[in-house]
Amino acid sequence: MAPSHDIQQAPFGPRLAPYAVQPGESRGRLHDEPPSQSRTDYQRDRDRIIHSAAFRRLKHKTQVFIYHVGDYYRTRLSHSLEVSQIARSISRALGLNEDLAEALALAHDLGHTPFGHTGEDALDAAMAACGGFDHNAQTLKILTRLEQRYADFDGLNLTWETLEGVVKHNGPLTGANAAPRKSAIPQAITDFDRIFPLGLSTYPSAEAQVAALADDIAYNNHDIDDGLRAGLLDIEDLAGVPLVGPVFDEVAALYPGLARGRLIHESVRRMINAMVTDLIAESRARLAATRPEAADGIRALDHPVIAFSRGMAENDRALKAFLFTHMYRHETVNRMSEIGAKVVRELYELFLAEPGHLPADWREEIGGPGGGAATAVTAGDYIAGMTDRYAIRTYERLIGPIEVPDVI
Repeated sequence: MAPSHDIQQAPFGPRLAPYAVQPGESRGRLHDEPPSQSRTDYQRDRDRIIHSAAFRRLKHKTQVFIYHVGDYYRTRLSHSLEVSQIARSISRALGLNEDLAEALALAHDLGHTPFGHTGEDALDAAMAACGGFDHNAQTLKILTRLEQRYADFDGLNLTWETLEGVVKHNGPLTGANAAPRKSAIPQAITDFDRIFPLGLSTYPSAEAQVAALADDIAYNNHDIDDGLRAGLLDIEDLAGVPLVGPVFDEVAALYPGLARGRLIHESVRRMINAMVTDLIAESRARLAATRPEAADGIRALDHPVIAFSRGMAENDRALKAFLFTHMYRHETVNRMSEIGAKVVRELYELFLAEPGHLPADWREEIGGPGGGAATAVTAGDYIAGMTDRYAIRTYERLIGPIEVPDVI
């Protein structure tokens, strides 16, 4: 008899579909540990992520705006919390494991440098001779080595399923279904995969796919919100943007004379709802068509099961293109980005040339007098973990004053 596709009751949580990652069926951890008596494996993963130093540092890491320009704008921390909320809502609607989706949402940005994507680009260019920099690989390094909280192991010793979802945030890395890459798979991923294989050629769990698209929904919408409130965008600029323009028009027509702030909040709320509703409907259709009988059935497919409809995917691409041109490349953001790139680049050059400026515990990572590949990688790890504020202070202490314009 074929297995039932009814949603089943899970311990410590809601009922799960058979294709969800089941709480009691993890492939385990790199280092064996006795199970918790009060939490599932994925609740435990989530809790370890929340208590990590890397998670706390997200509160002073740039999403779009450097930390000092205002308390209102999103940081990596507030963004991760918004992704988590969206991921949980979608997972519940689809009968998926909310705790795993939440853990992945909270962890997905841990590896980002200070100063957002500009900082990452600067560090990637500086580290080109030793393989460059990749924030997903850096997240894996944090979770498996750089966090040092436990007596028995480095890292957080998370489950296979959580590490799989982190590494495959953007889909398979190898094989026929992998997206084209500009560079080789990062060494940190291939090294870890040799000792704890993560199935790099398959799609990840449905929960990981949910977390990835919840990320898109969150940043697309909150970047519109932040851009409008920062004065980088005007509501009139949005008129021709699919989904966005019609939603703002609808709200303005329904509530004539509504205050600008309320108009923005109401419109962003409706846009998030539209994207979430579309994703749930399309994903339900794909799951019904494929009828996976277990989480591994989703991994074995040649396409994702969590997705937007074709029309919403086109809206998503148009919105990303609009934000790239009108916000991420806005002259105000560029001025801040230039400062961030300069700080990252010159700090890296200094640590590479004079590793004695690294803190003592980081010099121990090099295991010698310094120089060479070990110094290059260690300097990158140290800078990647900095907050915007700490990076600027370190630059001023070691190199000299730098003016960070208060442009908003």
